[in-house]
Amino acid sequence: MNYLEDTIVAISTPVGFSGIGIVRMSGENSVEITKEIFKTKTKKDFDDYDNRSIIYGHIIDGSGEVIDEVLVSKMLGPNTYTKEDVIEINCHGGMISVRKILELIVEKGARIAEPGEFTKRAFLNGRLDLSQAEAVIDVINAKTEKSLQMSVKQLEGSLSYKVKTIRNQLIEILAYIEAGIDYPEYDIEEMSYEIIREKTNLIKESIDKMILSSESGKIIREGIKTAIVGKPNVGKSSLLNMLLGEERAIVTEIEGTTRDTIEEYISIKGIPLKIIDTAGIRETENIIEKIGITKTKEILAQSDFAILLLDGQRPLDAEDEMLLELAKDKKGIVAINKVEKNVIISKKEVEEKSHMEVVEISVIEELGIDNLRNKIYENITKSQIDSESYDMVSNIRHINLLKEASKSLEEGLEGIKANIPVEMLSVDIKNAWDKMGRITGETVADDIVDEIFSKFCIGK
Repeated sequence: MNYLEDTIVAISTPVGFSGIGIVRMSGENSVEITKEIFKTKTKKDFDDYDNRSIIYGHIIDGSGEVIDEVLVSKMLGPNTYTKEDVIEINCHGGMISVRKILELIVEKGARIAEPGEFTKRAFLNGRLDLSQAEAVIDVINAKTEKSLQMSVKQLEGSLSYKVKTIRNQLIEILAYIEAGIDYPEYDIEEMSYEIIREKTNLIKESIDKMILSSESGKIIREGIKTAIVGKPNVGKSSLLNMLLGEERAIVTEIEGTTRDTIEEYISIKGIPLKIIDTAGIRETENIIEKIGITKTKEILAQSDFAILLLDGQRPLDAEDEMLLELAKDKKGIVAINKVEKNVIISKKEVEEKSHMEVVEISVIEELGIDNLRNKIYENITKSQIDSESYDMVSNIRHINLLKEASKSLEEGLEGIKANIPVEMLSVDIKNAWDKMGRITGETVADDIVDEIFSKFCIGK
């Protein structure tokens, strides 16, 4: 269990060899602990420096021995990340220095922070709401510029503003219902049905619009699971390397080289794709290769998008036909590779057998690769992503709560049609108000808060 009165400390940079390591401390004893272990290199004491100063000096242990030469950032609450006094010690990176400084601070009375505890304190102290706090980890985990911009927008409070606006509108409806119950002599109840219906419809439309944006938001945040499939030696691994811009997969002339899947993220115009290079599909007696082929079929079934690679220098055969059949319900692209010479497969022939768009490429000669990227982007974003907007819902927890709130309002509207007593409508309105509050943390349970912050890294 976390205690807000504790002073917490953690290493906020990855442990290992680096130019700088940062040890972060937050809490009411941060300044006093710093004064015990830090000696400035000037005649001024630590207290003499202004707030938000960066101070040069040494960290020393109890015997007066210098541990490291450091820069200390002095940040006094409440205008800090946690709204508490925060000290950040910038020391030399490496395994020893940061660890010794951390241990020294713990000896002086601080405790090691739990995962996400700095951000959790920012939430509990009112600096961030829960949706903004969750955006912090999304910023850290952003895989493309688009996902970063979307996360930053949420961190700035775009989702919070929408949610709080809707909650205020729901409170107005509840107040109107209560007025009708408390003052029946004014015949408010008779009017309230029409007013409640109109207001509830407008609020539900706002929520449904947010839900509609979530498909695009999830794509930008999580990426598209994309499987590269084809027969052995058709060029799947070479295509993966080409898209990545590095030699990630082993490429040989020997069929069946890829027996396990290789997964990498790439960005196509800001959309993250989780590219999976799979084992080639063919008839084989090799047990290990058979396992890889079975896994390929599973991955294809579970993927969001498929790049089906055909060998342009070989006629279509039963294995190609099987691949086209396996991918018939998938969104994807058929790429005819090796078109630099002796093309046997015609684009028209493949188009007649597949519902997918067909492109011609040569991985070896780097022909048609830009066109392939453009076609992948067009097929993924078709009717799904507003590429100019970053104001979308992407967090699965938020999406589920929005759907539950919308369902509660739908039940309330059905109740109005059924002419149920007006006081019974308040149950559905309150449920929607509660679900929306869980997004920002205003009505969320403590165990949910703990679970969310447990996913953060230590030091953030």
